[in-house]
Amino acid sequence: MTEPVVLFDSIQAAGGKRFGVATLNSPASLNSLSMDMVRLLTPRLREWSLDPAIAGVLLQAAGEKAFCAGGDLRQLYQTLLDCGPARNTYAEDFFREEYELDYLIHTFPKPLLCWGHGIVMGGGVGLMSGASHRVATLQSRVAMPEINIGLYPDVGGSWFLRRMPGRVGLFLALTGAPLNAADAIFCGLADIVVPQERKAQVLESIAAAEWQGESAADRATLSRLLAQAGEGAERQVSKLREHFDAINDLMVGDDLLDIARRLRALKSADPWLQNAAQTFTKGAPSSAALSFALWQRVKHMSLAQVFRLEYWASLGCCAHKDFAEGIRALLIEKDRNPRWHPATLEEITPAFVEDHLRPRGEMPTELARLV
Repeated sequence: MTEPVVLFDSIQAAGGKRFGVATLNSPASLNSLSMDMVRLLTPRLREWSLDPAIAGVLLQAAGEKAFCAGGDLRQLYQTLLDCGPARNTYAEDFFREEYELDYLIHTFPKPLLCWGHGIVMGGGVGLMSGASHRVATLQSRVAMPEINIGLYPDVGGSWFLRRMPGRVGLFLALTGAPLNAADAIFCGLADIVVPQERKAQVLESIAAAEWQGESAADRATLSRLLAQAGEGAERQVSKLREHFDAINDLMVGDDLLDIARRLRALKSADPWLQNAAQTFTKGAPSSAALSFALWQRVKHMSLAQVFRLEYWASLGCCAHKDFAEGIRALLIEKDRNPRWHPATLEEITPAFVEDHLRPRGEMPTELARLV
């Protein structure tokens, strides 16, 4: 009998309180976030949020390779082929339920600790970014590489990328550049580095702590426990910090074609920066155009408004060709030779971008009621 894709447990703490523990349990898929995972996590988190005996929650993953390597796109891929531009009810459910879970994490009323060890990409970043306490380890590898598959940084990415220092968020959206723990802290995707070998110490500290059942006090307690566990941890070099001025110079302005020309012409001695530029050049032009349009629109939007806009944007990607083609080239046939349509950024029209963002049907009640 196979194990559930999410395991639930709890840590008994001093004073009678408990910490809920949710473990993504699909290490063979690098804990890719499936619909089944979402449908287990959302009701349990809601239950824990209302349970006075639960002082907080730990969200972690099985295995040593990945917290979550992104959304599970294989089943979605088949529906993209079957539906084409027609209505795709599976996609509607997939994105609605994922975004509802992400929003729940962002607004969770108790301390929520996400242990972001190993690979954290795409949908995994969506889970981690909203947690009140986000741990990165020295093995964390964080990225939003959707430009490689004809999508865009969703799961609230339009919101949190816009709130990063300078134009770092736009750079990450356009290049999918990989980040280490130091980068994740610099751009606001993680709060603290704790070595993976000290995780047991953190769990023991959670069990020994006196939790009050009061959110602000308990969040402060958890912060102190993590600070103690992170003391003396190795400090990695942050490429984002090192190249911050260069990134802002590359991303300056309000014309995506100007930015594209600078990225295409970039010659850097640093392989990380050069690889980022090359990823942009090879990535889906439609993804770049959509990411840039969202960057321009969301500056003054609330998180709830952004999730509603991303819902339409994601269904728009499902209705166009590049998303299916990107999944095919990267995950299905793995030839890494996608044929983008349109093939160049210069061919993309404002009407093409707007068609990705227009409503397709009614906004689901679950997202409409977010505030």
